[in-house]
Amino acid sequence: MAQTVFTVETSGPGLYEFTGPVASFVGKCGVEQGLLTLFVRHTSCSLLIQENADPDARRDLEAFFARLVPPADDPAMAWITHRGEGNDDMPAHIKAAMTPVSLSIPIAAGRLLLGTWQGIYLFEHRTHGYSRQVVAHVAN
Repeated sequence: MAQTVFTVETSGPGLYEFTGPVASFVGKCGVEQGLLTLFVRHTSCSLLIQENADPDARRDLEAFFARLVPPADDPAMAWITHRGEGNDDMPAHIKAAMTPVSLSIPIAAGRLLLGTWQGIYLFEHRTHGYSRQVVAHVAN
């Protein structure tokens, strides 16, 4: 069993890949077969396994969520009452409620069993940059 915390620096909304550091951590754990659990310690961002080959896939996903849940100052969001932390806060909470805040990834032969085009991403939902913490736990 091993545990660490990854810090992912963001600069606004979008997908931030951190597959490399996670794969490196798993490789150093010495676990041949097991399970990696990732958990983000924030309520306005989430975690995704997503395509890492074509950046258009990520851009389309980001555009979809921006259209689905616009900022609180958009007329379609007039019903929102939680506004004390800015126009991006409650929409960020909604997006995080619709997407995972934890991931489970199998490990075999000491490596993550991700697909060929899969990467691990922190999905930032807030407008400004933040320092996000993701807890990683490897169990065999």
